[in-house]
Amino acid sequence: MRHVTTEIAVIGAGVIGLTVALRLAKDGRQVVLLDPGTPGSGASYGNAGTIADYAVMPVGTPEVLRSLPSLLLDRNSPLAIRRAALPALMPWLARFARQSLPGPARRNAGALAALLAGAGAGWEALATEVGGGTILQRRGCLYLYETPATFRAGSDDMTRRRSLGVRVEMVTPDALAAMEPGLPSVAGGAAFFPDAVFLDDPGKMMALIAAATSAAGGEHLAVRADRLERQVDGVTVHAPGLRLHARRVVLAAGAHSRALAAQAGDRVPLDTERGYHVEWDMAAPRLSRPACPTARGFYLCPMAGRLRVAGTVELGGLTAPPSPHRIARLVDGARAIFPDLGPPSRDWMGLRPSVPDSLPVIGPSRGGAEVIHAFGHGHLGVTLAPATARIVAALVAGRVPDIALSPYRPARF
Repeated sequence: MRHVTTEIAVIGAGVIGLTVALRLAKDGRQVVLLDPGTPGSGASYGNAGTIADYAVMPVGTPEVLRSLPSLLLDRNSPLAIRRAALPALMPWLARFARQSLPGPARRNAGALAALLAGAGAGWEALATEVGGGTILQRRGCLYLYETPATFRAGSDDMTRRRSLGVRVEMVTPDALAAMEPGLPSVAGGAAFFPDAVFLDDPGKMMALIAAATSAAGGEHLAVRADRLERQVDGVTVHAPGLRLHARRVVLAAGAHSRALAAQAGDRVPLDTERGYHVEWDMAAPRLSRPACPTARGFYLCPMAGRLRVAGTVELGGLTAPPSPHRIARLVDGARAIFPDLGPPSRDWMGLRPSVPDSLPVIGPSRGGAEVIHAFGHGHLGVTLAPATARIVAALVAGRVPDIALSPYRPARF
């Protein structure tokens, strides 16, 4: 049995845990990261790469609520559920339905907008700090509307986003063709988010953040934390072959955070979205910026040396194998846009932590500030990593964060 003592233990080495650990190590803290996998792998590697400062609308809205039964039971829906998981998901779905009502949805959108403000600037600073400036692309992002009717509905959606501070331009089909000549004709047009930035190699960026964390003195131990135990002078973290004592613990274990949060005294309604991507290797990208065909629920992502098609939401727990149907749906959707695509070069599935109100859980445990939560970011983990690290660093230093934490605290449940 190995015994380790540290000032701060960060549980989870995805993008949130890595960025938190980097910020704390740069602040002069002694930091140990606990994660059984390679730092920055998992959903932090397999995402769409978009720093989505425009994603101010929660997953749950009145529009989604009205169509929720058909969405969840349609195998081809962008928001679907594994039927075997339905009984276990019913409490989460009941909370999700309540959060989709008009009042809660408006509040959740405002809280997301406050957290997302400055996301692009935060990533500019982080990329420069770790030497990843060339990975960060600054050409904006597109929402594609395949019919005039969906373009009109999208215009209403963009009006709501503008009211929350998002800068967006509505683009005609002709203007879209000039922006992205490699795309086939789109009858409706597009919404263009000019401030969005994009990681054209998320895995490489994660490796750079991990290397910077190590260079700043952060240590990674490749173990899975099983149990937290509060002590009078901190917290003991139990893992196979390891007992680690820390003055503070930051829980950033993504989709695996629920049981550890409960041990800390916080019952958080966290469940799992299973995200997928497929990739085609190619020397020249088909488009110059990420584009989301909104009716299909995925992103076309021009990654370095490959086209990645990433997205859709499948609620299905932590342990089920990947769904061949969901992968096939992404392949078919990509070929509906680029019919000449051959067999994909690879596919992937990862786990996203999902909370019914679409807001992350950030802040001290109700059982005591020696445990700080930083998980539940859903689709926005990469986008919100610098902001989350800034908040956690302020809490550890005893400073008041630069954003009110009440919408994100674990005690809200």
